[in-house]
Amino acid sequence: MFAQVDSEGRERMLLHEIIGHRKDDSALTKEQGYQIGRGGNKILKRTMKVAEAYEIDHITGTNNWTLAIEKETRKIWELGAFEKWNKGTSEVLRSGKAKIPGYEEIGCHMVFDIKMDGKFTRKARYVANGNETEPPTAQTYASVVSRDSVRIALLYAALNDLEVLSCDVTNAYLNADCREKIWVQAGPEFGEDEGLVMIIKKALYGLKSSGASWRNMISQTMLDAGYENTYADPDVWRRRAVKDDAMHYYELILVYVDDIMPISQIPQKTMDMIGKLYDLKDSVGEPKRFLGVNLKKWTLQDGREVWSASGKEYIKNALPLVKSMTEAHHSKLPGGKRAERPLPKSYKAELDISTLLGDQESSEYQQLLIGILRWAVELGRINIALEVSYMSSYLCAPRKGHMEAVYNIFAYLHKHLESNLVFDDKIPTIDENVFAKTDWSDSVYSTETPAAPINMPEALGNPVVISVFVDADHAGNVVTHRSQTGILIYVNNAPIIWYTKKQNTVEAATYGSEFVAARIAVALAEGLLYKLRMFGIPVELPINIFCDNRSVVNSSSRLEVRLTKKHLGICFHRVRESCANGTAHVGKEDGMTSLSDLRTKMIEMPKRWKILQVLFPKGG
Repeated sequence: MFAQVDSEGRERMLLHEIIGHRKDDSALTKEQGYQIGRGGNKILKRTMKVAEAYEIDHITGTNNWTLAIEKETRKIWELGAFEKWNKGTSEVLRSGKAKIPGYEEIGCHMVFDIKMDGKFTRKARYVANGNETEPPTAQTYASVVSRDSVRIALLYAALNDLEVLSCDVTNAYLNADCREKIWVQAGPEFGEDEGLVMIIKKALYGLKSSGASWRNMISQTMLDAGYENTYADPDVWRRRAVKDDAMHYYELILVYVDDIMPISQIPQKTMDMIGKLYDLKDSVGEPKRFLGVNLKKWTLQDGREVWSASGKEYIKNALPLVKSMTEAHHSKLPGGKRAERPLPKSYKAELDISTLLGDQESSEYQQLLIGILRWAVELGRINIALEVSYMSSYLCAPRKGHMEAVYNIFAYLHKHLESNLVFDDKIPTIDENVFAKTDWSDSVYSTETPAAPINMPEALGNPVVISVFVDADHAGNVVTHRSQTGILIYVNNAPIIWYTKKQNTVEAATYGSEFVAARIAVALAEGLLYKLRMFGIPVELPINIFCDNRSVVNSSSRLEVRLTKKHLGICFHRVRESCANGTAHVGKEDGMTSLSDLRTKMIEMPKRWKILQVLFPKGG
């Protein structure tokens, strides 16, 4: 009863998240949440048996699980998920006395979830044992919208004064036909039909092909409604439209499995169209949560209204789990000044020689703590990205000191829970004097503007500019002497992409590590440029790349510069080529104001605080 199920039938443990939240008669004690494993240790208990769900309702005098099971079975019958086979029993089919040509038997079961919605709503999901079937010959991959596409879409909404709505399709997969030929023996959740042979007609959760079946169906719905695929992100769809003020723009629809987010001047029309084809949950409205991130409208200090994103709810739900782990290890989260920053400025994880963690603690470090922190970074906690990157380097052999450092990061999150990335659509003021004016016509590089991408639509709506902040911490690791790359990419005043990672090579000088970082920055920026163009958003070129190393800026911007270190040839020419054809230009940024410093090195608190004020602007 302690398995949380996502929209595709995957499960994860959440006992620690629900223990202690309720003290009424329907609550389960902590001891009831464990069972003795094969090794004799206490392990988290879970169930996928309907009988156990009914038993809990009987013991507690409630009907929470019974109602959840009835709701799920009623829905799968309404959507025509099964067809009764009346020519014999399952025993007859198994014995070979009767056959359903081409069909094979498969098992199914219920999985259960207690939602963290404040009401502890019980949810049951009927799932097929997809592992029992042979891999389908057709493609089974089903893509989902990327997180940077969501950020771009929210910026686009503010940029062109558009509205945003979202909805959730009920039992989405069951709207699509099943591609596989399978049957199942009805279990107790079927009531009086228990034991009958059921032919599966719809794409049940758990089947290998169900994700692809649903995605093909919703894609056809988009095409039928006149939307075109953006190709840069196959789960973002666009359709040309005209606003009341006669401005042409593109309506967008973002799809993440069963979550759909239309962006338009009047998105309710799109929502009504989808509602006629699919059963939508009651949560239709402005998005409050999408891809795990909390969304809300944000009023800037100048009065403009934009969208913002925060991982506050996710972190808030994760902290009790982390605290329970510290208690189990007879420890606690640090407080006071230690929680003022994710890690101390002088901390060097590579120099830690404390005791190696045991198997259980090591597993918690690898699979739980670092996993939570990585997802928090993806949700927008840019202010811990560097520290999480550091600690992720020790997944193979974490030590006790590494665990304490990770606890320090969580203490920082606990003390600084509020943080909102704001997708400000205002075009920033940029001093063009920091960029050299170079005539590349006599160079070995092509000065022709790169050809437009295939299928690129006409650019409509208000324009944007791309600004990239890039930095490298040369030989930051005192043991391996590998450098750290840090990149932050803005579209207008909205942070869209952030990147921090150890470099693969060891560079002899700062010049080399900075050029390696610049090459990565150019590749990321050009990828973002392609996506914006395929979304139909006008982009003003060149891309602004800011670097705090004067030698790299000169080598990127001046025609007469020659490379003396041949091993940097690819990076050197890749950046210069982008400058020569007008895609980008590189300018000097003062090291005291570079936003990417937060992603490469442990900086002093005053500078850190100034950068955070830029990343997380005031408003509400």
